[in-house]
Amino acid sequence: MINSFYLPFILIAGAIILLALLFHYVPFILWMSAKVSGVHISLVQLFLMRIRNVPPSTIVQALIEGHKAGLKTITRDELEAHYLAGGHVERVVHALVSASKANIELSFQMATAIDLAGRDVFEAVQMSVNPKVIDTPPVTAVAKDGIQLIAKARVTVRANIRQLVGGAGEDTVLARVGEGIVSSIGSSENHKSVLENPDSISKLVLRKGLDAGTAFEILSIDIADIDIGKNIGAALQIDQANADKNIAQAKAEERRAMAVASEQEMKAKAEEARANVIQAEAEVPKAMAEAFRSGNLGIMDYYRMKNIQADTLMRGSIAHPDQAAPSEPLDK
Repeated sequence: MINSFYLPFILIAGAIILLALLFHYVPFILWMSAKVSGVHISLVQLFLMRIRNVPPSTIVQALIEGHKAGLKTITRDELEAHYLAGGHVERVVHALVSASKANIELSFQMATAIDLAGRDVFEAVQMSVNPKVIDTPPVTAVAKDGIQLIAKARVTVRANIRQLVGGAGEDTVLARVGEGIVSSIGSSENHKSVLENPDSISKLVLRKGLDAGTAFEILSIDIADIDIGKNIGAALQIDQANADKNIAQAKAEERRAMAVASEQEMKAKAEEARANVIQAEAEVPKAMAEAFRSGNLGIMDYYRMKNIQADTLMRGSIAHPDQAAPSEPLDK
């Protein structure tokens, strides 16, 4: 048996628990807040939201905000469906209210699609009203005269509501702007014309329609700064001259090696010819002896040949007194 002293406390505690459960599953105060705000919703619907694991406060607050802003097309079922799909109900309603006040056409279906796509639809609406400025990283390009220029641009964009689903992001816009700057500087005759008229870069880039297929609309492209870099043309010419010099040196070395090889070959042939001459001269006495024995050469013929040799040696010594004496007669 429970002591009668504790019985009132137990009853009070039980009543508090029952009331807490009742107000949790049947949020009477929230229902009263909706009624006072002009939003028609029943306690049964609020109870069923609890059963479906949908926070009634989120849905009711969104309905009250939309009702006060004049958005009559938002329904409870649509908000619940969007919440169950993993969307941000508060963000969507905030975006719809902001778009309505700014006279921007934005339907509930489009807002929920943008939200479920992972983009912040409320931030997108704010960017449509208040454009965003994006600073590009330094873009390096080379003019036709070979001078390198380093440009920094400031791109002013606003959100394109219709392209937020499936449209490219900021990185694509920056890449396209950088490509346009490189193309514009590269087509300039010299770097001085770019420095004198930097707005020509902006005009050329804007005409390319770089925001096609992106989630943004480019309003303006302003060149914030242009610095002069290296003389790329001169560096390339120096590299080309060094390469040509190395090629010429290699070809000259090749020709020298071929000339040395040809000289060595000629020397070898001369040595071979000299050896053949010496060998032939060594056979002369043998041939003369054989001619004497066979009677083909007489003693008078031999002396006439000796006289001719002596005469030839004398004439050579007279003509060239400083040169060494010719080779010895053949009979030695």
